[in-house]
Amino acid sequence: MPLLAPDIGIDLGTCNFRLSVKGKGIVIYEPTIAVVRNNAKREILAIGIDAQVLLGRTSEETLTIRPLVDSVIADFDMTELMLRYFIRKGIGGGFLSRPRMVITVPCGLTDVERRAVNEAARVAGARSVHIVDQPFAAAIGTGLPVYDPMGSMLVNIGGGITEAALISLNGVVVSRSIRVAGNKMDEAIVNYVKRVYNMLISDRTAEALKMDLGSAIQPADPIKAMVRGRDLLTGLPMTVELDSVQIHDALREPLAAVVGAVRWVLERTPPELAVDVLRTGIYLTGGSAQLTGIDVLIASELGIPVLIANEASDCAAQGVGYLAENIEMIARIGKGDPLTE
Repeated sequence: MPLLAPDIGIDLGTCNFRLSVKGKGIVIYEPTIAVVRNNAKREILAIGIDAQVLLGRTSEETLTIRPLVDSVIADFDMTELMLRYFIRKGIGGGFLSRPRMVITVPCGLTDVERRAVNEAARVAGARSVHIVDQPFAAAIGTGLPVYDPMGSMLVNIGGGITEAALISLNGVVVSRSIRVAGNKMDEAIVNYVKRVYNMLISDRTAEALKMDLGSAIQPADPIKAMVRGRDLLTGLPMTVELDSVQIHDALREPLAAVVGAVRWVLERTPPELAVDVLRTGIYLTGGSAQLTGIDVLIASELGIPVLIANEASDCAAQGVGYLAENIEMIARIGKGDPLTE
């Protein structure tokens, strides 16, 4: 029987949960969602990928829960149960000690919200918990020189939150967190279809439209698709044709907010570090960074080179996994008070 449980890294996202185990890499990549029985006990019926299959197909006797809203714990008990489930699934049982955990959180979280993450992890079975800012972990996963005295700028666009951060010499120097990311883009598409066609579509349909037709820049050759939903006037199923130009129009507002967050950080970047950013460019990570043309949009608006990281959606998980492999390096992370909003 092994004595010590392996150290683990957790990227605790609004939409997806990623768990990295020391010596194995990322072993869990599942939706942060649960389906429970709709009663006082809230008996769990499915978690993660099993729950995603049931999304939108449940009866009144069941309830779909996302325990994190905009990367903040909204349901403590469900978050703790989900952590416990994924940890056991990732490393198994039979250890005489509990694992040490490294967990990513947004820069913009308050001390109270950070303590909630710490407490949930400890109740779920952590021996010790190390909280790391998500952009810092993503920068490590991207391969940026986070421990060197030079400025690296990274924009992490996830499901619930977008974070623009300037990183230098072991820590975050300036950061901006906004609760506009992939989910708000999906919501914008739902609202557009509702406003233009009086048709209601699901969040999953909106996400598919975003990935298939969505573009941050005006499409040169529009792509069309047939979309099914419910007529809000008659209540009957209906079908309409949408094209990529319409989806681009629907995404204008959330994309403008993302560009605004990046601009806010650049305006507050010290001159010496701004020179580094001009030379090396801005790196995009997170699942929503894969939206077509988002790098071109930010570069054209700000006049700075923009690059999308390799395996952008996994950068934070890879970074926190690296810290779990080399947990002594966490002590080197800066302890100052960065400029945040």
